Amino acid sequence: MGEIVNLRRARRQRARTAAEAEAQANRARHGRTRAEREAERLEQVRARRALDGARKDEPRDA
Repeated sequence: MGEIVNLRRARRQRARTAAEAEAQANRARHGRTRAEREAERLEQVRARRALDGARKDEPRDA
């Protein structure tokens, strides 16, 4: 037979785990200085431009 599980306790534990994961994501997103956020934004812009610059377009006469 399987293990007996208290469903209320299991739901609470699952909610705590989800809340901790969300808190971790929020700390990573909002727990940075303005300079760090700006540096990341500039890096994303640079990467997007590099990717767009390397794009090969389809010939128009095809």
